[in-house]
Amino acid sequence: MLSSTDTGANEVARTRRLADSISAWNRRLHYYTGLYLLLFLWLFSFTGLLLNHPRWSFAEFWPNRQQTSFERPIQTPPPGADLDQARDILGQVGVRGEIEWTRSRTDPNRLEFRASRPGHIFEIEADLQQNRVKVQRIDLNAWGVVHILHTFTGVRIGDSTNQRDWSMTIVWALCMDGLALGLIFMAFSSIYMWWNQKQKRWPGLAALLLGSLLCGLFVVGLRWLV
Repeated sequence: MLSSTDTGANEVARTRRLADSISAWNRRLHYYTGLYLLLFLWLFSFTGLLLNHPRWSFAEFWPNRQQTSFERPIQTPPPGADLDQARDILGQVGVRGEIEWTRSRTDPNRLEFRASRPGHIFEIEADLQQNRVKVQRIDLNAWGVVHILHTFTGVRIGDSTNQRDWSMTIVWALCMDGLALGLIFMAFSSIYMWWNQKQKRWPGLAALLLGSLLCGLFVVGLRWLV
């Protein structure tokens, strides 16, 4: 029969093995999550700098855009919802992208909307009575592509008329959800690894407090500034 001392030692050993296993899995998940998110993080970090410094001339894209336009006949879309008719028209002119309603439809014989994807914007004006469509195409350079990717969601706050209707927009939105969740995990994972290194607790605590104070200044503190 095991003595109480042996039982206690076995319990400590099991606890130690469990803690070591958790630490090992935490490190693995931290590494692989970071590798998966690597390019996404670089993309959003770089485009964040571009958005924060719009006067950097090397990254200009809108003044360097290329615009073309064309008209062509179309077949009248089958009766249905505006979105279904817009998709039918896009299929006829060979355009793919996220549909955005730029104005309310008041004339059943006209359908005006925008289709966009990173690097390309299409302004569509369809005359269903004359069965013709006018398309204005705007092409952006690589800077424009990465700039748009930073804010490409397909939806806007307070705008109920526009919803995600292109499959690639949905995929991109899911990738951004994954990025956000991955960063949340990596933050907690980093805290766990830091706390397990006793010799680094005080420097880590200083860094944590500094970041918390700066973030709190903008999230909460500015509300009380005159």
